[in-house]
Amino acid sequence: MRRKLLLLLETGLVLAGLCLGASAWKIHSALEQPLNITREELLEVPKGTTPTRTFYRLEADGVIKDAFWLRVYWRFNLARQPLHKGEYRMQPGMTVEGLIDLWKRGEIVQYSLTLVEGWNFHQVRQALGKEEKLEQTLEGLSDSQVMEKLGHDGIFPEGRFFPDTYRYVRGMTDVELLKKAYDRLDEVLAKEWGQRSADVPYTEPYQALIMASLVEKETGVPQERGQIAGVFVRRMEMGMLLQTDPTVIYGLGDRYNGKLTRAHLREATPYNTYMISGLPPTPIAMVGREAIHAALNPVAGNSLYFVARGDGSHVFSDDLDAHNNAVREFQLKRRADYRSSPGPATAPEAPDALDEQMPIPAASPNIAPEALEPVPPQEPAQGASPESSAPVDEPPQQSSPEPAQQPAEEPAAAPEPDATAPRSPQ
Repeated sequence: MRRKLLLLLETGLVLAGLCLGASAWKIHSALEQPLNITREELLEVPKGTTPTRTFYRLEADGVIKDAFWLRVYWRFNLARQPLHKGEYRMQPGMTVEGLIDLWKRGEIVQYSLTLVEGWNFHQVRQALGKEEKLEQTLEGLSDSQVMEKLGHDGIFPEGRFFPDTYRYVRGMTDVELLKKAYDRLDEVLAKEWGQRSADVPYTEPYQALIMASLVEKETGVPQERGQIAGVFVRRMEMGMLLQTDPTVIYGLGDRYNGKLTRAHLREATPYNTYMISGLPPTPIAMVGREAIHAALNPVAGNSLYFVARGDGSHVFSDDLDAHNNAVREFQLKRRADYRSSPGPATAPEAPDALDEQMPIPAASPNIAPEALEPVPPQEPAQGASPESSAPVDEPPQQSSPEPAQQPAEEPAAAPEPDATAPRSPQ
């Protein structure tokens, strides 16, 4: 009897060994098998999908065999290894073991979306909506509803996102990407605020963000940003209107057709800096770090005026006579994409105290965006310069802050812009 029991035990051990060996061989064969594909393919792994489900799906699609043995391998060797959602690149000749290595390393296919300096929020939403690999959750929502979904209810969205290239994987939502851009802007603004000049006329970072958006829209020449900011700050300190065209264009909304007229400059909107003192109520565009730095560290000097050369750069002038000479020179030679500079003017009945002269928004407006003028549905910026490619129609006379001085000559009419030419956003 004892001999029979020993024989049975030995037989069982042999059979177990054979089974283990056969199992190991099956698992090894399953891992070493090449994927049955003839060209590169992307394997999508949705959120919550298990390796077992993925193996059986690949088997059903004819890409692999022996999904059962692969399931066994994963269970006993990689039970704690997560399978990250996203897409994995499968190449011809790759083995199942190679695919599993991609899963272990989390080597997910990444995509990128670039948000451009000078874009407004309408353009940001358009760009997000074109990304097929992003999960779209914001379609049909108003801007205020978008901000509520981001967790920033009551915050006006313009200028609140940082222009940069953001990477994402398939299955990521548009909200997740926007949160990255929002948090990045807060991070950059806070760091630059901590390095600001001591004499800048802002009481909190949001005011600097508004100024940075004006700088961003006024010049595409990096070394001019600090000079532009300096002009705007000095004009505010002297009680002069900022008179910057991009704010007028922003306030016009979708009524802007590429031509800025004298009537537009006289139209009362919350953003018309030819009519209002100080800064507009909100930023008018997304801003890069350089524009924020310039707004917080304006270049010292005496210039109060600037006029565009027509190539994206500007001529800066300390007084009205020099400015008028620059206007005449560059208006006479002006290009089809010429854009005039903000002209001088005095804020009406400006009080003596600076904080009374130039009302500056104290904080990001806690209002519904619909309460402000609609923003323009602009096309993405073309090239490096954010200057408008459309000439100013019927430009206003440049009036002097000193009553004794005469207004500047009105420049000759500019040629009609090509309707087919792309325009940079304003």
